[in-house]
Amino acid sequence: MAEDLKKVEGTREQKYAALLPQVEALITGETDLYANLANISAAIHEYFGFFWVGFYLNKQNELVLGPFQGPVACTRIPYHKGVCGHAFRNQESIIVPNVDEFPGHIACASASKSEIVLPVMNSAGEVSMLLDVDSDQLDDFSEVDRKGLQAIIALIEKNLGTWA
Repeated sequence: MAEDLKKVEGTREQKYAALLPQVEALITGETDLYANLANISAAIHEYFGFFWVGFYLNKQNELVLGPFQGPVACTRIPYHKGVCGHAFRNQESIIVPNVDEFPGHIACASASKSEIVLPVMNSAGEVSMLLDVDSDQLDDFSEVDRKGLQAIIALIEKNLGTWA
């Protein structure tokens, strides 16, 4: 298991390409869901320096805070509220350039300015959890981030059934 991430200089696309195999190495052989989500959150947070990176798990008929990196966060999010609720209901990723302009945005931290949320699907095709990434910069996310984070989501989905 890696103790340090090997960071590369370059474009975000190059950084995601370098991060992906390191995330795969972090989760290989580990079967605990929370340990893997914690390391994935930490790796993304450390690699890119985003304001907040974490997971919301679909449980008890709402989205419940899981492993994350960053300041304290909203503990529970109803399915019908905020950017996470939107991504959950529509079962698709969403990029929000300015969270203050998103109808119904939940301000867990006032320093958050832009956000990207991606669903993680289980083997039944249902949203199991969401990866939520916030930036303290406006318009900080693009299709490059969606593609890079989706590759990490694919690793999670591939292994999800084996994690307890």
